[in-house]
Amino acid sequence: MNRTIWFLAGAGAGVYAMVRARRAAEAFTPEGFRDRLAALGTGAHLFGEEVRVGMGEKETDLRRRLGVALDGAPELAAPTDPADVAERELEH
Repeated sequence: MNRTIWFLAGAGAGVYAMVRARRAAEAFTPEGFRDRLAALGTGAHLFGEEVRVGMGEKETDLRRRLGVALDGAPELAAPTDPADVAERELEH
């Protein structure tokens, strides 16, 4: 029984090593390099898109918190009610 277990473990390790070696060899072919570069470009594009979306959300949040108009030229909204002025001072 002990020899059978060791034989199966060795066979499994051999198959695993063979599959890993084949994948590594495939990665170093021109097609493999092309696929990796394409994936890198796609990842960079998606990362840039996520950064732009996050920047837009943060800008909207900051404009809302500072009372800056959300559309048009940035202008500070001057509160006319004294309670609004006191509330803004407490927030900061």
